[in-house]
Amino acid sequence: QVQLVESGGGSVQPGESLRLSCAASKYTASTNYMGWFRQAPGKEREAVAAIRTRGSSTFYADSVNGRFTVTQDNAVNTVYLQMNSLKLEDTAIYYCAAAPTVLPWTLRHSGPSPDYWGQGTQVTVSS
Repeated sequence: QVQLVESGGGSVQPGESLRLSCAASKYTASTNYMGWFRQAPGKEREAVAAIRTRGSSTFYADSVNGRFTVTQDNAVNTVYLQMNSLKLEDTAIYYCAAAPTVLPWTLRHSGPSPDYWGQGTQVTVSS
């Protein structure tokens, strides 16, 4: 079993920044990729970003590309999501996830589900 513990959510104004953290209890084959999904009220869950934990390849949704950056620190089994230039539409609960492949992020509805999920953290962008 792998536990994912998230931190870093909060409330900000448009244009401001936040950084989310997701610490894994250990790295296994199920954590080859780690990243983030989000779900806003009344909307479907959507993939946000992912990173290969033993490499450097990344994935970004079009809606966040250029504003969000996913990084990792393998020494502490943690991935980070730096969110800059936040918009009202970024408001959602952000969930960290871990999977053996990047498919949960790239295939959307037709892809497999991640193996593990974090507890979720609220990000609110309001003026």
